Amino acid sequence: MPPKVPWAGRMRAVLPARRGAAVRGALATALVAALAVPALSTPAAASDAPAATACPADLAGTATCYTGRSTDGAYYAIAVPGKWNGSLVVHAHGGPDLGEGSDPERSIGDLERWSVMVKQGYAWAGSSYRRGGYGTRMAAADTESLRRLFVARFRQPERTYLHGQSWGGNVAAKAVELYGSKNHGPYDGALLTNGVLGGGSRGYDYRVDLRVVYQYYCRNHPRPEETQYPLWTGLRAGSTMTSSGLRARLQECTGFSSPPEDRTALQQRNLDDILAVTRIPERTLESHLRFATFTFRDLVHHRLGGRNPFSNRGVVYSGSHDDAALNAGVERFSADPTAVRDLSYDSDLTGKVSIPVLTLHAIDDPTAFVEHETAYRATVRGAGRDRHLVQTFTDEHEHSGLSSSEYATSIAALDTWVRSGRKPTAGSIAAACPRHDARYGTGCFYEPSFVPRPYATRVNARPGGLDWPALTARQERQWSRLPSVGIAP
Repeated sequence: MPPKVPWAGRMRAVLPARRGAAVRGALATALVAALAVPALSTPAAASDAPAATACPADLAGTATCYTGRSTDGAYYAIAVPGKWNGSLVVHAHGGPDLGEGSDPERSIGDLERWSVMVKQGYAWAGSSYRRGGYGTRMAAADTESLRRLFVARFRQPERTYLHGQSWGGNVAAKAVELYGSKNHGPYDGALLTNGVLGGGSRGYDYRVDLRVVYQYYCRNHPRPEETQYPLWTGLRAGSTMTSSGLRARLQECTGFSSPPEDRTALQQRNLDDILAVTRIPERTLESHLRFATFTFRDLVHHRLGGRNPFSNRGVVYSGSHDDAALNAGVERFSADPTAVRDLSYDSDLTGKVSIPVLTLHAIDDPTAFVEHETAYRATVRGAGRDRHLVQTFTDEHEHSGLSSSEYATSIAALDTWVRSGRKPTAGSIAAACPRHDARYGTGCFYEPSFVPRPYATRVNARPGGLDWPALTARQERQWSRLPSVGIAP
């Protein structure tokens, strides 16, 4: 078990300011040197005590890494750089993963993916969450629990920042609202990258539309001779369908994985209609359909007790070769109000933030569309808190990872904002990127003048769906008084 180091904090308090940074670096280096690092390939057995382990290859020799498992069952990974700047980044991963339990490898992979934070001098901690499946508040609680574990086992960081990517952006944004009070909370700022910031009750409506539009054209999910089920369930509870099986059905209907010249005329028309109506990029069509199948099944059957949180009643679909036939034939359904309540309480955002929040989003993100940022801006503004928000956008085309130079620029800009109190602009952040790119060489692709369109221009709005926030702070307080509201951890 690594030694607690409260003495380092006490020593820092009495050192002259001009010597504090140098001595803190020396203390961190001494801590690293004093700890052996056995080459473990998997996290430690169930215990909240971190055990030293091998770091990812690109951090070897520059940081000490630890793994462990919390008392709630969540595996985690921690990295402390030799030249620690005294601050901590707590990471919330995306997904959600759908395994039954916590994935022992997930946080290790995330540390490798975002090792740039450690290279920038920050300690890093990431949780794999206590179980697979949907649960935004659960994931936020596990993220906060890991921060507390870090403080107990190491020391209180000078500053603590949240970082969330993809669905982890939703998790981190929820953690900001739950734990990030400026005066009393443990977090000083948050970085949300390619975040699913429209929340759960609206953020998946385009996948609901994909599910029903796909079935209208393809008729193979389920097939007519198979057991029928409402499409909002994603998949029937006892189904043995696999991802490869779903892929085969998608290929059968659309030929999506074949060159255009090898598709039949019907396959090409099906593909064209599905993409035009849903506005989903062809390159991520399969991943969106997987979510609308397997994650919907987890959400409905395992988290909401079979209740329906989705609706497409009154949605007018357009862009196909025959919109009238599509709208007449597509499956329609209405949501169970209690399921909407529980999903909204779990994952929708109130916008009630009181610490600096910086977002970074690829303009051509094919998974979490950039219009999620417009929804978040409207949410934060609706709560009267937009003074705490800065949004940046880049001319990139991926979802799971952006330029390391931009991550380094973003965390540095957030740190400067927190330390100085001076709010940056998209332009000032873009101007700072070349300095970091000189080290990482992965490119700077900022577009400071870009403004995303309203969320409803990309996703068919349901009744009431044009007003933000989707969950007000008052509604959240009222629902919190109900027994068993939300999604169980």
